Amino acid sequence: MNILTKYFSTKHNTAPFSQIKNEDFLPAIQQGITLAKAEIDSIVNNPDAPTFENTIEAMDYTGEILDRASSVFFNLNSAETNDEMQKIAQEISPLLSEFGNDIRLNPELFARVKAVYNSRKSIQLTAEQSTLLDKKYKSFSRNGANLPEDKKNELRIIDKELSKLSLQFGENILAETNAFEMHLTDEKDLAGLPEGTIEAARSLAKAQDKEGWIFTLDHPSYVPFMTYADNRELRKKLAIAFGSRGFQNNEFDNQAIVLKITKLRFERAQLLGYATHAHFVLEERMAQSPEKVLSFSNDLLAKAKPAALKEFEELSAFAKEIDGIEQLEKWDGSYYSEKLKQKLFNLDDEKLKPYFQLEKVLKGAFTIADKLYGLTFTEVFDIDKYHPEVITYEVTDKKKDLVAVFYADFFPRKGKRNGAWMTSFKSQYLKDGVNERPHISNVCNFTKPTETKPSLLTFNEVTTLFHEFGHGLHGMLANTTYPSLSGTSVYWDFVELPSQVMENWCYEPEALALFATHYETGEVIPQDFVNKIKESASFQEGLATMRQLSFGLLDMGWHGQDPSNITDIKTFETEQFSATQLYPEVAENAMSTAFSHIFQGGYSSGYYSYKWAEVLDADAFEYFKEKGIFNKEVATKFKENVLSKGGTEPPMELYKRFRGQEPKPDALLKRAGLI
Repeated sequence: MNILTKYFSTKHNTAPFSQIKNEDFLPAIQQGITLAKAEIDSIVNNPDAPTFENTIEAMDYTGEILDRASSVFFNLNSAETNDEMQKIAQEISPLLSEFGNDIRLNPELFARVKAVYNSRKSIQLTAEQSTLLDKKYKSFSRNGANLPEDKKNELRIIDKELSKLSLQFGENILAETNAFEMHLTDEKDLAGLPEGTIEAARSLAKAQDKEGWIFTLDHPSYVPFMTYADNRELRKKLAIAFGSRGFQNNEFDNQAIVLKITKLRFERAQLLGYATHAHFVLEERMAQSPEKVLSFSNDLLAKAKPAALKEFEELSAFAKEIDGIEQLEKWDGSYYSEKLKQKLFNLDDEKLKPYFQLEKVLKGAFTIADKLYGLTFTEVFDIDKYHPEVITYEVTDKKKDLVAVFYADFFPRKGKRNGAWMTSFKSQYLKDGVNERPHISNVCNFTKPTETKPSLLTFNEVTTLFHEFGHGLHGMLANTTYPSLSGTSVYWDFVELPSQVMENWCYEPEALALFATHYETGEVIPQDFVNKIKESASFQEGLATMRQLSFGLLDMGWHGQDPSNITDIKTFETEQFSATQLYPEVAENAMSTAFSHIFQGGYSSGYYSYKWAEVLDADAFEYFKEKGIFNKEVATKFKENVLSKGGTEPPMELYKRFRGQEPKPDALLKRAGLI
């Protein structure tokens, strides 16, 4: 019996990772698809007239085994993969894509859904039920259910191809990231680097039985090197290696894949009657249209650009003054920004890191979640995990009832992709009177503890931890009836609100006092440092805003027009970046070939949503600040109207219920020092 195809008889029905073998995945998913198809057949063959309950609601509860098996598989494929799993992924992805199409292109099923949808005005539905009905109907209409048979087949072929291409894209990036290392043996080359970074590089070399120090393209190695290493040539070498991932005309090249993905997405949108992929995607977003995204982005760009130009001039002058640099290059940005920041604020990560021990920061996030939402996190040792480094927690409320299971996985490994993310192994939903609680995971790549030091975080890593934890709370506090509307199943440009709003607590003295204590002396972070953290928060905000907007505009460039005539990625990018370009072009590098957010993750036509959500989060936190950052009343409103509601109602309605008004960009512009 395949363990993935039955209810897990474990504590809280958690995944029994240690008993799952690679060879279980494919058969489990095949069986899950068979079971889900049988459930769909019983809905289609129901002799009773279609109703909300026997069609729409019944559909939402189908495929439980499939959902669990595939979420376990894909989560592990991101956090703990190997060659064998990557091969399995190439088999599983097209199966799932085909199964999705089998449902969405099933005419009898669509006829039942359409019948309920057409009678919606005459039936009594709750707000959540109305949303579910709308979502189910659109999952058909937006995916070809109204198309003639031949067009449906075209769609199937495109979807299958797209699922394989995005997997290949991600595997190529992982392979290129893993393939590069910079092995240094001369101590002079380490000048400027923090002791912790040197120690980590030494450990990497030791693990390979090599002398000296090894630096890689993984963030905990790459970022400190680019920020602190005095050797400009080595910074250049590393930056070019990082920027040329997927752009080296080798077996891991992503250029053809990018062109293929964008063209297929465009063809798919056209098939469905949309002008472009962006028009298709944005119909189901708060922004609603590419025109609105572009006007939002260009409006912010107009406000940020003067500040960015001024900041770039200051940075260039500073680099020239201290090192005689005539032309600032991309590999100089982080290095001189850090130096200038130290000069202006006398504050660097190395001074701050001793106050940000990972365990204490995590405990601080837990304490803040308790103060705001009444949650308790208790580490437990009887829940199975997929890697020894994972930590497991039971999350309970004031009544001691289980709210969620929480997995935390913090350090880089060979089988783990770069970056940080939140995901779930099991969604929350209500069925047969039982509120099934969710299993939520935060995965990050922080600096590992060394022989002499615990894991000490940079301030940027602290905000990353809070960001992912904010997504985590959105998942943990979910309280909806239907699985497909639960937790983070919200409009994409709303999903970053819970995560980005959490970052604000990292800048508040009242919150920092809870967790920012020196790992050796226990001394609370000095108020002077806190003031400087706040002051420096808007340091080079013009440049940072322009950089974010440039990525969003590149995304809209790929997806907001017909890409058929684009033949050269580099030329296309240069055009797209013309309004935001400050540094000289680097011939060896391209952004798109490693732009995983839009070619592997779900951000195509959605990268703007980071900035969009910043407007929401600054406006929301302004409300907390007016009433007090631990104000129970505001926290309860946020929990009840945003965190627990998932995608049950239009996000602007939920936001207005929490805030009493639509969000205004003023709070963001003020926070960023742009007004």
